[in-house]
Amino acid sequence: MTQQLTELKCVPCRGDEPPLTADQAALYQPMVSPEWELVDNLKLRRTFKQRNFMRSVLFVNAAAYLAEQEGHHPDMLINFTRVTVELTTHAIHGLSRNDFIMAAKIDRLATQEG
Repeated sequence: MTQQLTELKCVPCRGDEPPLTADQAALYQPMVSPEWELVDNLKLRRTFKQRNFMRSVLFVNAAAYLAEQEGHHPDMLINFTRVTVELTTHAIHGLSRNDFIMAAKIDRLATQEG
């Protein structure tokens, strides 16, 4: 795991691998923003604050484009000037390395947007 998560690509999940354990997730968590909340070791959640509604929409569109490129899609909720992003690997009902890769890439996107 010495390589930056932003340099990695999401790998298609076949659904036959186990989700990350809490200990495994704890190894990845320092590699993303501390603003990502680990929820029941099933998903990562972070809320991004934007200046206005249009900035929220632009951020969601940029994150959606990134998700399409990676083939790993987050759940996103827009609340006027806030965008909440949740990452989980639905096929395994828990977290995978892909979720942390996407979190790191969305962190980078948020930095570029700011």
